[in-house]
Amino acid sequence: MMITDLVAPEAIIPALKVNSKKQALQELAARASELTGQNDRAVFEVLLRREKLGTTAVGYGVAIPHGKLQKLDKIFGLFARLERPIDFEAMDGQPVDLIFLLLAPEGAGADHLKALARIARLLRDQDIANKLRASRDAEAIYSVLALPPATVP
Repeated sequence: MMITDLVAPEAIIPALKVNSKKQALQELAARASELTGQNDRAVFEVLLRREKLGTTAVGYGVAIPHGKLQKLDKIFGLFARLERPIDFEAMDGQPVDLIFLLLAPEGAGADHLKALARIARLLRDQDIANKLRASRDAEAIYSVLALPPATVP
């Protein structure tokens, strides 16, 4: 599974201006609803419910908020680079500036988990994360996300 299977070029926000975790989730839910046809309130509530279980910040300035929606027909990703890092209650205490939102249909099961694992692996790669932070427009960000996964010998 490639990241480009999950996120389209129009699902990239190169410089999201937010001041809090809640505001970030609201903005991402609104953009996701535009692109998927889902209700933005429903998307936001799914994300909030997941955050209440524990933060989706995975460390190193990265968060992967995610959830499942009944009416969604395929896995959907949205990537945002924040203009300024925000507190996302990460375990490592670092503020977050890279967010990959992942939404999946209710019955996605293992595909949802595989997508989460793939995103986490990609964004944990400090070289990739640094390239994403240095990219200033959606096209540049998409080209970094589209890079083939590094092969481990």
